[in-house]
Amino acid sequence: MRLPRVSRPTRARSSPWSLRRRLVLAIVGLLAVVSVVIGVVSVFALQSYLTGRLDTQLGIAINRTEGGFGLLGLQGATTAQNAAQFSQTLDRQGPGTVVAFVSGGKAIGFTKDQNTGVQQQLTSSQEKVLTQLPSTGDPTTVDLGALGNYRVAAAVLANGDMVVTGLPLTEVQQTLSGLAIVIGIVTVLGVILAGFLGAVIVRIALRPLQRVVATATHVAELPLDRGEVALGVRVPAPDADPRTEVGQVGAAINRMLGHVASALTARQASENKVRQFVADASHELRTPLASIRGYSELTRRGSYELPDDVVHAMRRVESEATRMTSLVEDLLLLARLDEGRDLERVPVDLSPLLIDAVSDAHVSGSDHEWSLDLPEEPVVILGDGPRLHQVIANLLANARVHTPPGTLVQVGLSVGATAVISIADDGPGIPEELQPLLFERFARGDSSRSRAAGSTGLGLAIVSAVVEGHDGKVSVESVAGRTVFRVELPIENAAE
Repeated sequence: MRLPRVSRPTRARSSPWSLRRRLVLAIVGLLAVVSVVIGVVSVFALQSYLTGRLDTQLGIAINRTEGGFGLLGLQGATTAQNAAQFSQTLDRQGPGTVVAFVSGGKAIGFTKDQNTGVQQQLTSSQEKVLTQLPSTGDPTTVDLGALGNYRVAAAVLANGDMVVTGLPLTEVQQTLSGLAIVIGIVTVLGVILAGFLGAVIVRIALRPLQRVVATATHVAELPLDRGEVALGVRVPAPDADPRTEVGQVGAAINRMLGHVASALTARQASENKVRQFVADASHELRTPLASIRGYSELTRRGSYELPDDVVHAMRRVESEATRMTSLVEDLLLLARLDEGRDLERVPVDLSPLLIDAVSDAHVSGSDHEWSLDLPEEPVVILGDGPRLHQVIANLLANARVHTPPGTLVQVGLSVGATAVISIADDGPGIPEELQPLLFERFARGDSSRSRAAGSTGLGLAIVSAVVEGHDGKVSVESVAGRTVFRVELPIENAAE
């Protein structure tokens, strides 16, 4: 039986460290490592020096011990004689000195108390340690238990016995411990001070980079995708000096901004030419289209006896001329809106405007259900009444054309920070992949250009252009069975 595989929980990625933090930590870490190395080297150097000086003192103490015991040592002497000889020898030594006599693998030793100067015999375990010393005479460090660490050396007498002399390492160890504590405190304080000063220095050093980032961020927030853009933002000259690393980045950004500005200028010039052409062509087409419609209508309604196919053809000519005129008018309106013209700023009450638009839609789409929800108080904004009426009419026509008969279309108006007009229907919805393109020009719900829907693909583009001309915004949310268009218009200046 195969057990199910248990997935391991993914480990959350830690946030990346900033350059400032990495630099400060690198400075602090490097200083800490250098301080520790210097401290260790200093302690070992001082230990070697102090140990060498103690070994010199130990050599002098050994000579005094040899002189105190003589050439024959204690072999065959009585206990009283042994004690007397040890007492005489220790009297010639400094406080804390250890003196021992080793013969036949056994040792007897005494020490002189460092504080009181009283002579004390060593314990058996301490004496046993001294019996294991080499007879070479070289100084050796041993642990004598309660007495601590000692630097000891053995001297061989003429009869083969050894006398051992030892000096305490207490002062050496205390000096080394004090030095280590001082170095540790200085290192900690130095690291803290280096961290603070390093943060200040790095912050000052990175200010040019922060100004470069601020320039790039400002450019990134500019609306470069449409309209005329004056891209005059540049990294300041001091921050674009190619002799520094940050200056090289700033200079590269300035060159890039120059190329972008040139591309935007060329794009704007091309767009202006296209807009001017569309405006001129639309304006020039209005007169011949009106003539075609007039002559076709005159011919169709005249008192002539015309064949049925000619009458049908003239009716089609008139219909297509009307459709062409509507397209030309839409293109001319978009061209004017692109130039920032053709919008007035007068007080407009949205409630009557919605009532009229919904009434017109009810007449055109009697096979749909229409509902209108308005607030009790008037909602007045500053805007262009006819253009706002066109916005609502286009949205209502869009809901009527692209939904089946019997669809409920709900129109609402609410007031908050802005005036919000919502148009919702319970139709089939808009495909998700099409929603980002709805307000582009010549965008359609299908790829066909049949006249059945009567759409030129400019209705929602006009809605977007008019709403943006009023400093508002239009959005859409759509799922199967629910589509909502929202138009938000500012009202802060309506009362002025």
